[in-house]
Amino acid sequence: MKKTTIITILALCLIGTGEALAQNQRAKLASGAITPQMLEKIAKQEPNNKALFNAIASNKIDDLAQNFANRKPIDNHFSVETPKQSIHDQKSSGRCWMFSGLNVLRANFAKQHADTLAVEFSHDYLFFYDQLEKANLMLQGALETADKPLDDPRVQFFFHHPINDGGTFCGVADLAAKYGLVPKCVQPETFSAENTSRMASVVSSKLREFGLELRQMVADKKKAADIQQRKTEQLSEVYHMLCLTLGEPVKEFTYAHVNKEGKTKGEARTYTPMEFYNETVGKPLNGTFIMVMNDPRHEYHKTYEVEYDRHTYDGHNWKYLNLPMEEIAQLAIASLKDGRKLYSSYDVGKQLDRKRGYCDLENFDYASLFNTTFGMNKAQRIATFDSGSTHAMTLTAVDLDVNGMPLKWKVENSWGTDSGMAGYLIMTNRWFNEYMFRLVVNNEYVPEQLLKEYEQKPVMLMPEDPLFGLDD
Repeated sequence: MKKTTIITILALCLIGTGEALAQNQRAKLASGAITPQMLEKIAKQEPNNKALFNAIASNKIDDLAQNFANRKPIDNHFSVETPKQSIHDQKSSGRCWMFSGLNVLRANFAKQHADTLAVEFSHDYLFFYDQLEKANLMLQGALETADKPLDDPRVQFFFHHPINDGGTFCGVADLAAKYGLVPKCVQPETFSAENTSRMASVVSSKLREFGLELRQMVADKKKAADIQQRKTEQLSEVYHMLCLTLGEPVKEFTYAHVNKEGKTKGEARTYTPMEFYNETVGKPLNGTFIMVMNDPRHEYHKTYEVEYDRHTYDGHNWKYLNLPMEEIAQLAIASLKDGRKLYSSYDVGKQLDRKRGYCDLENFDYASLFNTTFGMNKAQRIATFDSGSTHAMTLTAVDLDVNGMPLKWKVENSWGTDSGMAGYLIMTNRWFNEYMFRLVVNNEYVPEQLLKEYEQKPVMLMPEDPLFGLDD
C-alpha cells in the first residue's frame, strides 16, 4: 500500500473519530434540554386553578399579592426626627445620589444658620461637571487600556457604559470641592437634566467613537502630547454637547440669602461657584466622613474599595467599612439625635408599597399567590444579582423603643411630593436590615475604633460585583 494512501486512510479515521466525539458531546448536552418526556412531567405538576389564572392574567401581580392584614394604619410618630425641608424631584434621571447628597449639605447649612432660609443647590450645575468628568474618565481609561484587546473586561468596562448618571456620595464630595456649587435659581433644571436617557445615549456613542480613535493613535505610536491634545479636542466636543443639553455652567452670579420671614439678609453680592461653596459648605468634604456598608458576603470590620468606581479621574474611589446592621443603625441614630441627616441607599423596589410610602417585608405575599417560597438570605440575594443598592435617599428620622432600639425609619425621597407620604418613605426596621446597604456618616458620630478600622489598607474589589452598581 502506498504511503499517501495510508495517510489518507488515517486522516479519514481521525475525521470519523472527531465526528463521533462531537456527536457524543452533543448527546450529552442534549440530556440537559427539555425533552417531551420532561415537559410531560413538568406539566403534570401544574394544578388546574382556572380562577387564579383568570385573576392573575387580568390584574397587576402586586395588586393581587398585597397583604391585606398588613394594611393597618401606619404609625408616623418618630421619637427622633430632623427638621423637614422641601422635597425635590429627580424626574426621569438617575441622579438620586446627587439629590440625597445635596439634601445633606443644605440641611447642614440650615442647622448652622437657623435664622436663614435653607439654600437650594442647583443639581443641573453639578450634573454638567459630573458628565464632563465621566467622559474624561472614560477616554483616559480607553488610553490606559489601549494595549489590551477590545474584549478584555477592563476595556469593556469603559466602552460598555461610557457615561451614566448614577453615582455615590463620593461623587458629590469630589465634584463640589473641585467646581463649587450654585443656587438652584441661578442654574435651573433643563429637560435633558430631568430626562437623561437620550442625552446619555448620544454622548455615549460619541465617546465610544472617540475611544476607538485614541486606541488607534496608541497603536500607531503617536506622540503622547499629540494624543492628549486630541483627547482635549474630543472633550471640547462633549462640552459643547453638554452646553446644548444642560446649559453652560454659571461662572459668576449675584445672590442674596433670605431669612425665615422671606426678607433679604443684607446686600446681594457677587459669587463664583467656589466662593458660594466655601460660604455654604465651608470646607472640603473628603476626610470629614466615612462610608459604611452592610455586605454579609464579606468579612465585617474590614475596609474595601471598588476599583474605577469614581466620578473624576483625580477623585476618590468608593471606599467603605463593612459593618453589621446593628452597628450601622447605632451610627445613624447618633447622627439623627444631633439633628444631622444622612446619605443612605437601599434596594427600594423590594416590598415597597408606593401608594402608602411604606416599606415592610410583609407588604406583598408573592409566596402564597404563586404557591411557592422565597428563601434566599441577604448574602444570597446579593451574590445572585437578586438584590443590591439601587436608590439613594436621605435618612431623616428614627423611632426608638424604650431600650433605644430602632422600630422604624424615615427617609426623604427625591420622587416629588406626590410620591409616598408627601415625598417621604417609612421603613420598618426589619425591612431596613434586609434592604439597606450604604450610609455616609460624619466622623464626629463614629467611634474611634471604627475610624481606625476605616484607615486599614482596603481590599480592592471589582466594579462588576453584584452589589457595586451606582445609586440612581
